[in-house]
Amino acid sequence: MTYITKPQLHHPLLAENSLGFTRRDYEGSVSTLCAGCGHDSISSAIIQACFELDLPPHRIAKLSGIGCSSKTPDYFLGASHGFNTVHGRMPSVLTGANLANKDLIYLGVSGDGDSASIGLGQFAHAVRRGVNMLYIVENNGVYGLTKGQFSATSDKGSKSKRGVVNHDAGIDLVGMALQLGATYVARSFSGDKAQLVPLIKAGLMHKGAAFIDCISPCVQFNNHQGSTKSFDYVREHNEAVNRLDVIPPRGPISVDYAPGETVKVAQHDGSVLSLHKLAELYNPNNRAQALGYLQARQARGQVVTGLLYIDPDSGDLHDSLETVDTPLNQLGQADLVPGSAALAAINAALR
Repeated sequence: MTYITKPQLHHPLLAENSLGFTRRDYEGSVSTLCAGCGHDSISSAIIQACFELDLPPHRIAKLSGIGCSSKTPDYFLGASHGFNTVHGRMPSVLTGANLANKDLIYLGVSGDGDSASIGLGQFAHAVRRGVNMLYIVENNGVYGLTKGQFSATSDKGSKSKRGVVNHDAGIDLVGMALQLGATYVARSFSGDKAQLVPLIKAGLMHKGAAFIDCISPCVQFNNHQGSTKSFDYVREHNEAVNRLDVIPPRGPISVDYAPGETVKVAQHDGSVLSLHKLAELYNPNNRAQALGYLQARQARGQVVTGLLYIDPDSGDLHDSLETVDTPLNQLGQADLVPGSAALAAINAALR
């Protein structure tokens, strides 16, 4: 994988988080992607989210498959654990790592070709099992590494750079994630960092399968008139369902104001948050409503972005399997191999 080492020197007055890390401590090597690639904006958003959440870089495990998107983990969180798997197989490797060590924070990065084609089955099963992870698809609707063929997420009727029309229906990974049981589902746009950073922060803090589909235009092969995943098209058809801000758990701050009013609320860090209550709020806690809203807006040619669904009481795969609190990779032989007497007792209980 190609990369250029980033210089270690930085300005001595760079802001530090509560761990004493600067934003530079969350960066990786210099990107070798095309200048203007949306994927680099997503990498920058991940860096900002992890810095602001005060996450120890060495407690994060980043995994990817094959493709332009799957190169990007080299460009952020250089001090974290990394695993670049084979094409489409990232979810199963992530699941195995998560089962072995539940104490790490798992970040899966994939692309539309990696997840919606060869890895579609892997994506589906990781989501339905509730693996505790944030799964980000950097979705440009094209195979950039092999010169611009349509991918499985290319919209029907969209055109390639050469003017060829796509006659196949596109796979909507957001709709699939909702139907498969993901407990945190969002869509964003690489060119909207103000929306994307809070979505990543909330996804990293969520317990269970969190999924973000991020439209990320390919500047080389899919950023032209006729593409439905170009910068211009997404900006013109973006329908944001909510505006988010993420505050790490601290003492509660409560407000009470009427619909239509605006209030200013002091935060724990001294900043002031201005809240405006809409008369009609999108409810992100209703899975069926989210799916219906998504399909209704798609029929109008709109790209819905924002937090579409969250289950505030979600669990994960370890809850389903009732694993012990201690990570499996920290258990000793006596815990993992309890002996013939314990096996006999289990067999007796099953008779």
